[in-house]
Amino acid sequence: MTMGRWLVLALCLLPAIVGAQVLGADPTAPGNTTPAPVLMPFPEWLQGVREEALARGISAPTVTSALRDITPVEQILNRDRSQAEFKESLSQYLSRRVGIPTVRLGRQMATTHGPLLSKIESQYKVPPHVMVAVWGLESNFGRFSGVRPLMPTLATLAYDNRRSAMFRSQLFDALTIVDAGHIDLPRLKGSWAGAMGQPQFMPSSYLKYAVDFDGDGHRDIWSSSADVFGSIGNYLAVNGWMPGHAWGRPVTLPASTTALDAAAPLRTTGCRAAKEMTEPRPLAEWQKLGVRTASGEALPGADMTASLLRTDAGPFLVYRNYEVFLSYNCAHAYAMAVARLSDRIVDGEPLPEAAPTKKKAAPKKRATAKKAPAKKKGAAKKAPTRRR
Repeated sequence: MTMGRWLVLALCLLPAIVGAQVLGADPTAPGNTTPAPVLMPFPEWLQGVREEALARGISAPTVTSALRDITPVEQILNRDRSQAEFKESLSQYLSRRVGIPTVRLGRQMATTHGPLLSKIESQYKVPPHVMVAVWGLESNFGRFSGVRPLMPTLATLAYDNRRSAMFRSQLFDALTIVDAGHIDLPRLKGSWAGAMGQPQFMPSSYLKYAVDFDGDGHRDIWSSSADVFGSIGNYLAVNGWMPGHAWGRPVTLPASTTALDAAAPLRTTGCRAAKEMTEPRPLAEWQKLGVRTASGEALPGADMTASLLRTDAGPFLVYRNYEVFLSYNCAHAYAMAVARLSDRIVDGEPLPEAAPTKKKAAPKKRATAKKAPAKKKGAAKKAPTRRR
């Protein structure tokens, strides 16, 4: 795609508005008619990135090799506009991501990596089934950790006005990772959103949370199981995981929620998903407001605090550990999927037997024409066909 065509496409696809970003509005919302700002030509923008990277102390060879021949990737923007966590209902997302095959594989992986997970749990106090659930949702249990070269992906998202500041910072962090020798540039691949390795860390998360759990001198979240699980455990622990506590529970609400809504309003700060939850309140207060367990019983653990989350799958009271899941990915579909999968890995409920693999039918033999019976000696010859 020529640069001129890219600029026309970018102006159509990038409706983000600087003022709207500051105010927290969604610039892509229907009815928003404010024109998008004119973008600087990409080559000029990329030159500014090179100059800033050098000013940050990143070496010239790294800057040259990492940013050589980069052009925007149209498909990245298309994916960024259609994330499943925000396009599907919670029920749809859970049925697709936490089906029986996923639960079965999660249980198998928890057993396979049991000794290693126990060592990591002893250090970070995060249960094995929780680490396996995050791993399963992020990279399909290590089977997909991203195949896209990371630099063009991050450059495309940084050039896009929708979240330019965030991804520009991630681009510099990725350059730092390469410059420090944590991974070779050809191996630095990730998802369309710029997430890397089996834990799907953003570059900034890698620099903060990735650990060398196997002690080989590298924080290898791409191929070392010890570093993968250790990094997930470290991330959850640092972000406030509470050992021995649940993530939350489904609940029932009173027929009238007027008093409940007045006593526990929605939050006004935090990420998008956080603003869809109420301010936290002690369970004793929720009890007085008429909230009960899904089976109608009194709420246990009156000294704990929880927030109310209403979803199309029903209302939930969610605790601190649920918010740790949101810190990993600020989408209720994602956090609830990790929570549900972690529960299913250890709940012990029997799973349906896996359907036997059907054997491929053997290819049918081609019918061969039967040979005409041999003529008996002395038989009359057939008259030749007359030509017209």
